[in-house]
Amino acid sequence: MKLWGGRFTKEENQLVHNFNESLSFDRKLYRHDIEGSIAHVSMLARQGIVSEEDQEAITGGLRGILGDLESGSLVFTNEHEDIHSFVEAKLTERIGDAGKRLHTGRSRNDQVALDMKLYCRDEIDEIDTLVMALMKEILKIMEENLDTYMPGFTHLQKAQPVTLAHHMGAYFEMFYRDRTRLRDIRARMNYCPLGSGALAGTTYPLDRDYTSGLLGFDGPTLNSMDSVSDRDYVIELLSALSLISMHLSRFSEEVIIWNSNEYRFVELDDAYSTGSSIMPQKKNPDIAELVRGKTGRVYGALVSMLTTMKGIPLAYDKDMQEDKELTFDAIDTVKGCLALFTGMIASMSFRKDVMEASAKNGFTNATDAADYLVNHGVPFRDAHGIVGRLVLYCIEKDMALDDMTLEEFKAVSPVFEDDIYECISMKTCVEKRVTLGGPGRPAMERVIEICRERLKEDSAL
Repeated sequence: MKLWGGRFTKEENQLVHNFNESLSFDRKLYRHDIEGSIAHVSMLARQGIVSEEDQEAITGGLRGILGDLESGSLVFTNEHEDIHSFVEAKLTERIGDAGKRLHTGRSRNDQVALDMKLYCRDEIDEIDTLVMALMKEILKIMEENLDTYMPGFTHLQKAQPVTLAHHMGAYFEMFYRDRTRLRDIRARMNYCPLGSGALAGTTYPLDRDYTSGLLGFDGPTLNSMDSVSDRDYVIELLSALSLISMHLSRFSEEVIIWNSNEYRFVELDDAYSTGSSIMPQKKNPDIAELVRGKTGRVYGALVSMLTTMKGIPLAYDKDMQEDKELTFDAIDTVKGCLALFTGMIASMSFRKDVMEASAKNGFTNATDAADYLVNHGVPFRDAHGIVGRLVLYCIEKDMALDDMTLEEFKAVSPVFEDDIYECISMKTCVEKRVTLGGPGRPAMERVIEICRERLKEDSAL
């Protein structure tokens, strides 16, 4: 018998059951469902709605079910519609009629809303831990590469010299923002829907503040209709996961480029690479490519959930069942990507000499040559044109600006003197950019200290 079967005279069509059921995926919520039920029956007993004997029997039965599910001695079976009906049926089988009293004062609508919030809250904490682990690895690379010069890019063209520390710092900032978003979502969603009933509350004298406290919420939700139909927190979480995925994908793209024969900036560890079935020389960045590829999967969950929710009237509608598979998959995908990507960059080695040579050979110091002229009285527009001619000359001669003789410099502009070489060295180009946010060592040392403090503060939350 279904939980709702009393009003029906026919058995549910098997195809309808298969289409309607959610146990095949919402079984993932079993711990949260049991946790919520234990809190609910504790409140019912405290309010005198069920007896203490029934509370003890129900609580003991639920804990037994939880233990058996986790040990594998109890398995899910197909005849149950969802995790809620499975748990309640098993409870009643074990303790008798007392199990039937568990559902007093609640609906599956507020029950599933509670389970999903508890699940998302736990997963946010796990994802946050994984993002922080990645940030620690990024910070380690920053600390070790304050003097590792490399080209900075715009439009995938070499632009100006930076350091590897500065480049990695950009990703630290991205993932720091991701963590603040996760924290914001967790705080905003941390209100308990249990006690909202199907949509209009209940006539039982429930103590929703007490239940909320037992479950670690900041308080109860304030509108029962919104409580059972709210999936904003799911959409917000999927949005945050999409941003994390996008940041991982951008980072992966750079690793893929840097790993190519043309760049050779990095060497991937064998444990995070694969080979070719036909070409023995290949060492492919498959982990980075898969992380990049799985981003579309996470985006799809967000777009699908937004589309599902856009036309749903108040209050609960069965469409909302679609939130689970999408969210479960997106969360598992992002967690897997974070763990693997962190391992990949932790084991990745950098070819510092290749990076510096690439910066030198890409005219990344051209802007500094122009600034040299400006500092010697040449208008910027004229300086820009002069250095442009220098670059064209070097391209024709297949040389870098640093390799030009002073006579060659003076042939284009008599303003140049011997100090031009120090001005356009990689070290000078980087180190004189000392404003906060720039790649110069003093600025980067201050940024790294701020990053360390951020991780310390966040660890204490």
